[in-house]
Amino acid sequence: MIARMWHGRVPTSKAQAYRAFLNERAIPDYQSVVGNISVHILERKEGEVTHFITMTFWENLDVIKGFAGDDAELAKYYPEDRDFLLEFEPGVVHYEIVGQS
Repeated sequence: MIARMWHGRVPTSKAQAYRAFLNERAIPDYQSVVGNISVHILERKEGEVTHFITMTFWENLDVIKGFAGDDAELAKYYPEDRDFLLEFEPGVVHYEIVGQS
């Protein structure tokens, strides 16, 4: 199993709307991919900026490539992200799950 983590920052004034966008648009998109195990959205406010981590779990790297493209290390963005994000971080990180309970 592979964990895929993406980080984004939005103005805190837009955090609630971005959270709604993620729940209504992004999460269902992730879940529609065969081989996606789960999706988790983490949120942390830091003054005027709110950080979001999208942590997804996948069966394997080939499944991730089916979702993100051949260069699985590149972040996947939605057109709506332009309305929220302060910048577009180019990459994501992957971790192999080597233990769980």
